[in-house]
Amino acid sequence: MARLLIGCSPIHGHLAPLLRVVEGLVERGHHVVVLTGSRFGEAVKETGAEHAPLPPACDYDDRDLDGCFPERVGKRGPARINVDASRVFADAIPHQFEALREVLGRFPADAILVEPGFNGVLPLLLGPAGARPPVVALNISPLILSSRDTAPFGFGLAPSMRPLGRARNLALRLVIQRVLLNPSRRHFDRVLESVGSPRLPLFYMDAFALADRYLQPTVPSFEYPRSDLPGSVRFVGPMLPPPTSRFEPPAWWGELDGTRPVVHVTQGTVATADLGRLIAPTLAALEHDDVLVVVTTGGRPASAIPGVLPANVRVAEFLPYDHLLPKVDVMVTNGGYGGVQHALAHGIPLVVAGATEDKPEVASRVAWSGVGLNMRTGKPTAEKLRTAIRRVLSDPSYKDRARALQQEMSRQDSVAEVCATLEDLAGKNRSLKPAG
Repeated sequence: MARLLIGCSPIHGHLAPLLRVVEGLVERGHHVVVLTGSRFGEAVKETGAEHAPLPPACDYDDRDLDGCFPERVGKRGPARINVDASRVFADAIPHQFEALREVLGRFPADAILVEPGFNGVLPLLLGPAGARPPVVALNISPLILSSRDTAPFGFGLAPSMRPLGRARNLALRLVIQRVLLNPSRRHFDRVLESVGSPRLPLFYMDAFALADRYLQPTVPSFEYPRSDLPGSVRFVGPMLPPPTSRFEPPAWWGELDGTRPVVHVTQGTVATADLGRLIAPTLAALEHDDVLVVVTTGGRPASAIPGVLPANVRVAEFLPYDHLLPKVDVMVTNGGYGGVQHALAHGIPLVVAGATEDKPEVASRVAWSGVGLNMRTGKPTAEKLRTAIRRVLSDPSYKDRARALQQEMSRQDSVAEVCATLEDLAGKNRSLKPAG
């Protein structure tokens, strides 16, 4: 049995995939402590792990980031990134690091697993490797690490290994890191110095390349090739939720087995304040088409959808994807990484319209990998959506590519691979420790 410590920022979307791993580790008989936000205590305990709450100074509520960090309000583009990187993530370092050391003082972990929002582990990674347990980073977004073969993360540009493409990538990287995001880069340095740590030898978005392993929850065919990929990176397959044990289908469920193609449209579970951004124009686009449109509102009532619902639309607040996706022909989404991975795990081609967070990068990878279309906007028109959806439905190449990725994903068990990585490093760490 190994002693394993999990560190996670108090963000639900960051914790959910880690809890899948925690369940697997507990089932394998390991002693697991999860250091994360206080509001997730019950969810952690339900896995069989021990919960260690973060200190109040870094235990914010991710459901109201604007309320917790009012300096975010009204910021866009690089200004928003500078605020988020500095206030949400860098300023948490001293408090997360203090909590990490406190837990390690009473729980000498054999290995640590973190997600890239838990920057409190950076002082450990910047110190001597022999003075800390092995550290594994599990990413929760498209691969964010810088490369000479890719544009900086966030531009949503396809990769290029040609000389002109690499020159473009370098120029953009210099502008981003040394000019536009220089304020947050310098802030990271100041915060790290405040806890007695060296500065980062690389850009803060690349910091977790310092971990002993960097695990990417997808398959290589959905990620840009990089000739300079760090040796620590491993692809472990998508981190999908467990199958649904109980499901009461809506009264219209049987219609999904009819002859009409099924189009599923969603704005995820976070970006649901304005369902007129993607859901409403999709319904308008397909109002007169011989398809069945299934909408999930992410918890909002059907009345939150602007306009009158067309006759070929069916609405639910939530539907379990393991039940819904096998019946879907095309998924229209704003580009949440987890939802896209789930669709591809079922061989579903996509139309993606995302403009915030990592969504432009997800949309770009959908187009690059050939599994769907990138609308290049977060608020497409009904006309453009109609053209895109009809194209994906009529061109079998998108379905063929999605099924190819489905086959690739089916060959990997992400939870088992993450658990095995931790067990391997923990075992090596224990073998290096002097006998009592």
